[in-house]
Amino acid sequence: MNLFLWLGLLILAFWAFERFYLRGLGVKEYPTPSDPDAPQRFSRAGKPGPEHMQVNKTVRELTLRISTYQRQHNLKAARETFDTISQGHEFQSEFFPTDAGGVPAEWVIAPGADTSRRILYIHGGGFVVGSPKSHRTITSKFSEITGSAVLAIDYRLMPEHLHKDCVEDCRTAYHWILENGPDGPEEIQQLFIGGDSAGGNLCLSLIAWIRDKKLRAPEAAVALSPLTDITFSGASIRSNADRDIMLKPHMKILNSLPQFVKSWWVLWTYKVRPSNPLASPLLGDLSNLPPTLVQASEAEMLLDDARRYVYKACASGSPTKLQTWSDMMHIWQIFDPQLPQAVEAWIEIDKFLEGHTAA
Repeated sequence: MNLFLWLGLLILAFWAFERFYLRGLGVKEYPTPSDPDAPQRFSRAGKPGPEHMQVNKTVRELTLRISTYQRQHNLKAARETFDTISQGHEFQSEFFPTDAGGVPAEWVIAPGADTSRRILYIHGGGFVVGSPKSHRTITSKFSEITGSAVLAIDYRLMPEHLHKDCVEDCRTAYHWILENGPDGPEEIQQLFIGGDSAGGNLCLSLIAWIRDKKLRAPEAAVALSPLTDITFSGASIRSNADRDIMLKPHMKILNSLPQFVKSWWVLWTYKVRPSNPLASPLLGDLSNLPPTLVQASEAEMLLDDARRYVYKACASGSPTKLQTWSDMMHIWQIFDPQLPQAVEAWIEIDKFLEGHTAA
């Protein structure tokens, strides 16, 4: 009898630890922001065009190769393959390697860019793949539309390093960019922060840390399809699983796990509590944040990560906007100018940043 009692208490303890400490209490449903411009939806009549079909084909092939290499535990090949995503693109910008206070990085500078105006960009790739090279389409575009020098950081990746190392590299780079431009120490006049997917996660975590440390805040931030909740509680994680051609192969196993097991998997993989706002910015304090634009596709698994973050931030008093596109893949903005919807997205990013440009 005592054995069964102790076994029952042990099971109860494990359940309570996962439910209340690892997963936390979750996020309540916040109402649609009262500002009519806070949520904006973009869609096109008719079926997807040939450009969309071609990009889909490219993404499927690339994702298949990467997921195959990952199953073979060949991270080097997976990363080299992911780095080809911007291959073949003609760039106006120039790229210069640099050391951002100990963090490898590259400056991305479009013709005529003002180096006192800067952008810190944090690439995506699930914290496992990705580099400044893979995201040159995005960083070059940011430099072009803002006339700024973009610092794209090559933060440490998992699993060789911990999630906290990714976070620490972003913080180090932020301190550095406040005082340094492409030509050395230089006063900064304007600063934006951007990131996509896992980089969007790090971007949103970073702006909360900047607020808490009372550092010079960026004029604005842009998060493209950000991962905001590593408890993976968003409904779209499952409801959009079959429509998300980029994330489905990587999230398939995770989606098959019960929530109890999923929490322990996250703890083991990330070495951080899933409900910790450091890794799940959605679950933190979202008040007093800089103006932030979040873009996501209505067909991707991270749609609810974006939506819930924006709704909570607006309810917390932070000026945050959500823009969604129908039938797009995860991070479609990287396929500019092939996709008309990517061109539209960059027009909106340009307008948003223009509205928050320092005098």
